[in-house]
Amino acid sequence: MNLSTLLIALEAIGVLAFALSGIIEAARKHFDLVGVVMIGFITAFGGGTLRDVLLDRRPFFWVEQEFWVWALIGIGFALPFFFKAQHIELTEKAMLIPDAVGLGAFAAGGTHIALQMDASPLIAVLMGVITAVVGGILRDVLVNEVPRAFHDHQPYAVIAFAGGWLVVLLSYVGTPESVDVLVAAVLMIVLRLLAVKFGWELKRWRFL
Repeated sequence: MNLSTLLIALEAIGVLAFALSGIIEAARKHFDLVGVVMIGFITAFGGGTLRDVLLDRRPFFWVEQEFWVWALIGIGFALPFFFKAQHIELTEKAMLIPDAVGLGAFAAGGTHIALQMDASPLIAVLMGVITAVVGGILRDVLVNEVPRAFHDHQPYAVIAFAGGWLVVLLSYVGTPESVDVLVAAVLMIVLRLLAVKFGWELKRWRFL
């Protein structure tokens, strides 16, 4: 798989994963169909759009890949009926896997895109974090929840930050760029799922 194909694939995986997490959350909150689609859209495209704005990258990735907008609209309208028909229990745990997949795919892809645009390593890593985290933050704010990335104490943005640096490090080692991105994405997904499974937590802030 060449690099451009891999980046498109990761972008697609990230979009679908985050869209699914947004749709599940909107369905849990009993939003109407318009609300479900909008939450899915903002969750899927929010982080990448902010990244593209900050990097002055045009067209926005979802404008360039219009197919994913139509796919998201279709998924948003179809999934609530599927959930109801299959009696799937919509819990917070239902969001964990798509959220982890979106985290890894977007953080690795976002970091590499920034490096391609000659951003410094630190800025590239931050662009990866923004790509991976902002959509979920907007999702939680719009459904009137404190963003999980800030309060669940389990590593989320930290994993995106570390994974971004892995992309940078591998780019200096000289491995194929597609390998850099794929390895970092998979590692971030695995780490996030392990953190949730075993309850790994960051040190909590306590006032003296």
